[in-house]
Amino acid sequence: MRLSALLIGLMVAMPALSATWNIKYPRPMSDEDSRHQYPLQLLEKALEKTGVKYQLTPTDKILLQSKALKQLKGNREVSVVWSMTDEQREEEYLPIRIPIYKGLIGMRIPLVRKADEDLLKYVQSMEKLNLFSPLSGHDWPDTKILQANGFAVVTEENYEQLFTQLAAGKGDFFPRSVVEVWQELGKHENLISESHIALHYPTAMYFFVNKNNQSLARLIESGLEKLISSGEFEQLFLAAHQQSLTKAELDKRRIFRLDNPVLPAATPLARDELWHQPKSPD
Repeated sequence: MRLSALLIGLMVAMPALSATWNIKYPRPMSDEDSRHQYPLQLLEKALEKTGVKYQLTPTDKILLQSKALKQLKGNREVSVVWSMTDEQREEEYLPIRIPIYKGLIGMRIPLVRKADEDLLKYVQSMEKLNLFSPLSGHDWPDTKILQANGFAVVTEENYEQLFTQLAAGKGDFFPRSVVEVWQELGKHENLISESHIALHYPTAMYFFVNKNNQSLARLIESGLEKLISSGEFEQLFLAAHQQSLTKAELDKRRIFRLDNPVLPAATPLARDELWHQPKSPD
């Protein structure tokens, strides 16, 4: 009787093991949108580590982050979204708590207009820095963080329009992650990186899945943990971002440390291997 039950169990499990996981992610805004390259590469390698058969494909249409998250919440169109975390997102979605960018999504280099190259050169205090208005996405966790630290934030729904707004003088600077800023600058010739300061706040970008999709969350987490253990995560991270870190010259900047009141308590800050810690003068 027990043998029969075991055989039945194996017969049920075998199709699940051989099935193909169809995983959809938000289609980027354009073929030139390079922000998807590293997260996708990391996700692909994590899935490969699990040994499952998978098909990773973009959605049929372009989805802005806010739309992609809505679709993910409703379990429609999208299987996985990568996004910066906050308390609300971790309540509504299921996070895989391994920081994709090892925390560098919170190390921000200000973009400014070319005419404002030295705009922040003599800013020595948060009180003075708060006199300038940053731009940020209206539904981004960054916006909540900036506002909580005393900034009057100029918001915009469309990512590309934020650069246009800055160029038009609608705000003073646009703080961009050190792992994104140089690729973005290459597409906006009328903007430059401010070279004297940086902002830093503790945060993480995670892969998120639907709240009820525990199996996919475990699959992705298992693959990422295997990449960490083998050292491949660190190799991939440095291959993708070491040049950006070198170019940022963080050791020559005044780094303003911001509080993050929306950082979830479950953030794995105690796992040193998950975070990159750039050196700075302070």
